[in-house]
Amino acid sequence: MIWVDYLAIIVAILLVITVLLQHSQDNIKDAFSGEKSELFKNRKTRGLELFLVRASAVLAVLLFVFVVLSNNLH
Repeated sequence: MIWVDYLAIIVAILLVITVLLQHSQDNIKDAFSGEKSELFKNRKTRGLELFLVRASAVLAVLLFVFVVLSNNLH
């Protein structure tokens, strides 16, 4: 069942790409300096951002399933 390993690699690469495409709303220096008071502000994601958030969640679950399945098959 080596195909599961290949699927896990493909899903991992796609997960990395979707996470890298997401835009960060906060600057890291604001988090450590305390300048920004609304660090965890509720904001609706729409359009491409929403697609990338959902795709990364689905890919993360798929990666977990494929890794567990691969571990059990070997």
